[in-house]
Amino acid sequence: MQNGLAHLGKTLIVAPHPDDEVLGCGGTMARLADDGQEVHVAIVTRGYEPAFSEEMVQKVRTELAEAHEILGVARCHFLDLPAAALDTLPGAEINAAIGRLVSEISPDTLFLPFLGDIHRDHQLVFNAGLVAARPRSAGVPRRIYAYETLSETNWAAPGVNETFAPNVFFDVSDTIERKLKAFSRFESQVKSFPDERSLKTIEALATVRGSTVYRSSAEAFVLVREIS
Repeated sequence: MQNGLAHLGKTLIVAPHPDDEVLGCGGTMARLADDGQEVHVAIVTRGYEPAFSEEMVQKVRTELAEAHEILGVARCHFLDLPAAALDTLPGAEINAAIGRLVSEISPDTLFLPFLGDIHRDHQLVFNAGLVAARPRSAGVPRRIYAYETLSETNWAAPGVNETFAPNVFFDVSDTIERKLKAFSRFESQVKSFPDERSLKTIEALATVRGSTVYRSSAEAFVLVREIS
């Protein structure tokens, strides 16, 4: 644990879908903003008809903007690839879309969804993020973390898929309420307990992760790579 997160510098959180970034990193995002760091979010996909109505897409984007304002996000980038259908695209197209954004922003720290998530979109975004962050120049992200997403990370088959075993914990005791407030803005996504995407479960996970490292609340991550 460190007293501040200024050492993470400019940060990019890559989210397959709106709300993934808040579930996985909301408290950390708020801490970064409080420390004066530039926080960027990339939403990789958007819903397209007939599976997703345009009305619903716009509603979620309005909810997203409200959530990001609470957390202090500097800018949100929309890549507009098809939601729940990334596996229908050539891998090179996904890699290129995320690669262009990483080059444009040049973040010091990159957060990606966990490879072992049950959702195929999450797996493909993780791999594309690593392609974008290949250490082929001095300007690559100095650190890469994988975050957990309730109802995606822990629903995969144990012993078959990659297991989320966090080795980095960021104290969010002072920002957990903002994370909960931000997620509550996703009225289309919030569920009633005992659904995992309930506010009670989000807070409970933060409590468990915090207790792991003797803190009131924390968010947990897997460190993929760090260049010091």
